[in-house]
Amino acid sequence: MLKGIPTILSPELLKVLAEMGHGDTIVLGDSNFPANSNAQRIIRADGHKMPELLDAILTLFPLDTYAEYQAGFLNVVPGDPTVPVIWDTFKEIIAKHEDFDVKYEYVERFEFYERTKQAYAVISTGETALYADLYLKKGVIKPE
Repeated sequence: MLKGIPTILSPELLKVLAEMGHGDTIVLGDSNFPANSNAQRIIRADGHKMPELLDAILTLFPLDTYAEYQAGFLNVVPGDPTVPVIWDTFKEIIAKHEDFDVKYEYVERFEFYERTKQAYAVISTGETALYADLYLKKGVIKPE
C-alpha cells in the first residue's frame, strides 16, 4: 500500500500507466468488450466499474493537450436505440481532473477495435453499461 495512490489501481495497472509516454493510448473496456482478441497488453479489472476506475486513473494520468482528441468512445452501432448515458458520467469525471476543454471522438465499432490493437494497453473492467468503451491519450506532467 502506498500513500496517495487510489487502492482501486492494481500494481500491474500502475506499472503500465508509468510506462506509457505522451501520445500513448489506453483503452478501458466494458464487460462486453472483446479485449482479449484486440489487446497487445491486457489488465484485468473485472470487479470494478468504469466511473470509479476512470476517476482513480485520472488522479495520476494527464490527458494529451496537443492531441486532436484526448478521449474517445466506441460509438453506438447504427440502428441500435441505446443511449449511452454513462458517457455523460465519464465527461464529468474527466472535467473534474482536467483544466482545459477536452475534445471527444466517437469512433465506429470496428475502427475502435482496430485502434485498440495499436493501444499501449487495454483495461478489461466489470462495467455492465452498454457502450462504456473509452480510450484516453496520455499527455505530459508539467513541471511545478
